[in-house]
Amino acid sequence: MTTTDQAAKPATAAWIDDEPPAEDPVELAAAYRRGDFLLASPERTILAQGVRATISNDPAGLSGVDLADAVQKRLRELDAPLAAGALPFDRTADAHLVVPERVRIAGPLSAPAEDLDRKLALSGFDVKPVPEQGGYRDTVATAVRELTGGKLRKVVLARALELAFHEEIDDRELGQLLLNLAGPSPRGYTFATPLPCGRALIGASPELLLSRTGRTMTTFPLAGSMPRMADPAADQESAARLAASAKDQGEHRVVIEDVVETLRPFVRKLSVPDEPSIIPTPSVWHLGTRISAELVDPDVTALHLATALYPTPALCGAPRQAAYETITELEPFNRGFYGGAVGWCDVNGDGQFAVAIRCAELAGRWLQLYAGCGIMPDSDPEMELDESTAKFRTLLGAMGLVLES
Repeated sequence: MTTTDQAAKPATAAWIDDEPPAEDPVELAAAYRRGDFLLASPERTILAQGVRATISNDPAGLSGVDLADAVQKRLRELDAPLAAGALPFDRTADAHLVVPERVRIAGPLSAPAEDLDRKLALSGFDVKPVPEQGGYRDTVATAVRELTGGKLRKVVLARALELAFHEEIDDRELGQLLLNLAGPSPRGYTFATPLPCGRALIGASPELLLSRTGRTMTTFPLAGSMPRMADPAADQESAARLAASAKDQGEHRVVIEDVVETLRPFVRKLSVPDEPSIIPTPSVWHLGTRISAELVDPDVTALHLATALYPTPALCGAPRQAAYETITELEPFNRGFYGGAVGWCDVNGDGQFAVAIRCAELAGRWLQLYAGCGIMPDSDPEMELDESTAKFRTLLGAMGLVLES
């Protein structure tokens, strides 16, 4: 486990308590600067600024339990309220968690209409799909053949859009991007988290990986999707097709079964609805199941649970190792932190992590967007391509871009 300290400074904001936060969530989004951590959830908006210490896995690839224990130890040593950051898709790769100098809290991020959907002042750019559309269809077809062979139950295959801007996106535009992402997604998780080497991960995830408050934990897996439609009647037909889809219902069951079995050693009084709900997001309909439980051991923190759960079959597949091997074989890029998790864990063990989807990695003038689809034995390559295109619209729409993706 590796930690790096800056000059020790006390956190200058009180942590979450019973008093309503005094900060304005729109001002927090506007105050975001590259290198900060921001997570806007349905409950609150957190902006963490500055760096007192960074914590990551060591090169030997220690377990998630070691990472979670190291975070709690560091928070106690520094008398700090929380650590925040990202977990990578590859469980053996380095996490990137920061103990901030300052934590600011506000209510849920919403804004007057005039503050939302303002077009970003973006320079020109070049775009490159990875792989090309035909290549993605071929990759899905290859995965379907492997699935029908019985080795896999499900695998998630992603594709990327590389945008190379002629000028770097400045911090004010990034703050507006966060507002644009949060506006249509009040039930989602808008985030910006620092990554190594000055990079950042920015997005608006609809999926809660894990929330822990005291002994109560909640997870809300999403799996099974249909694109949203501009026409209301067609949109409702799309939702109905999702509810009736044997392929999507089967995909969802794979995820729920895995999540439940992963949680069993940690919890009691496990509550799992019999049927999934239809969950709307701005670009996609999802099947979702909210699962709650009571922790057996109060020392099990949100980060312990997050590192046990991720990546769920919703972002990897099942069985996990076989799906991971298929992904690394078929995808022509390294996912990095896409498909991992973004969130925070406090000194009491409470915390919240969202699944790192509907996101892009930012590095200077370069922005790489990701979109993935759950592939089952009866998947249709053309439909999976359409679904991934719909998922790109979350970020592209917030930037005011319409691309042939």
